[in-house]
Amino acid sequence: MSNYKPSENGAQALSLMEQMNHEQLVHCFDAKTGLRALIAIHSTVLGPALGGTRMWMYANEAEALHDVLRLSEGMTYKAAVAGLDLGGGKAVIIGDSRRDKTPDLMRKYGEFVERLNGNYITAEDVGTSKADMGFIGERTRHVTGRPEQDGGSGDPSPVTAYGVYRGMKAAAMKAWGTPDLGGRTVVVQGAGNVGRYLSGHLLSEGAQLRVCDVFDDQIERIRAEHPQVQVISPDSVYNQEADIYAPCALGATLNDQTIPTLRCRIVAGGANNQLADVSLHAKMLADRGIIYAPDFVINAGGLINVYSEIKGYTRDEAMERTTALYDQTLKILEMAEQLGVTTHEAAVRTARTRIDSRAVLATA
Repeated sequence: MSNYKPSENGAQALSLMEQMNHEQLVHCFDAKTGLRALIAIHSTVLGPALGGTRMWMYANEAEALHDVLRLSEGMTYKAAVAGLDLGGGKAVIIGDSRRDKTPDLMRKYGEFVERLNGNYITAEDVGTSKADMGFIGERTRHVTGRPEQDGGSGDPSPVTAYGVYRGMKAAAMKAWGTPDLGGRTVVVQGAGNVGRYLSGHLLSEGAQLRVCDVFDDQIERIRAEHPQVQVISPDSVYNQEADIYAPCALGATLNDQTIPTLRCRIVAGGANNQLADVSLHAKMLADRGIIYAPDFVINAGGLINVYSEIKGYTRDEAMERTTALYDQTLKILEMAEQLGVTTHEAAVRTARTRIDSRAVLATA
């Protein structure tokens, strides 16, 4: 008999789920592989919940819980704004992806996904790869973004980056009356796949780039591909004088400490949950005259790409759909100005309108 002692974690999880209107939260554990994971399903009103699996060394379980609930909520809004028939979900595996990840751990995780019977469909995220999706796919049908040789849609990062680029151009149109980014200075925080592909788009248009990352190998890779980028210290990223700040690493980089130090006109990046407190920090940005392109609007390209694997359309069609994120972003920026609300609030209202309309039809 174990020495189990009840903790506040369960009560905290239920309270947070109620506050954020989540449908389901699944705890996953396997002693043999070391798997410790959480799967959160926020909404299935528009369709099955689709969202990536993130592997990260969280400081504690409470931090992992908070992250998975916020990320899954963001996926609901992302799918709704992008016009996809999907709900929102997300998963986090607690561990160091560079040290703890194994094929068997991913296969075991796939078994947990399969038990959800299609209510949750997983995909690639921070700390996981299309190869991992292949291992997960050995144990579940409910995975997308698998390797191309397995019939999958492959790495979604190029499409995510393209969508961010399109959203950034829409924000430029709002700020300066032209979508042209030539000569603009952009600070890219995070030189992973999305940051690297985004850098390529920006450089091809003649933008001036400053890039940082906490991992030296990521910096070396982007330097090898784009030697003209200026590498800066992660500690100095927020007070750089630039036209655009593009957060492309983890979330919550826009907070009480960083927003007052920003010296840019636009924030537009690929990271999820960039606002530490969505209401407070969206308003702080607006009050400073900084245009915020909502993350779940402009980084929807990756979701569009993995959705293509489910619906059977091509990468070219996914790119065409992602191109339309320019118009959607501009529409939301204009809506925010007309209604006197933050751009985040305008984006949420757009998503909720679609979700609520579907909910009404379902109960009619």
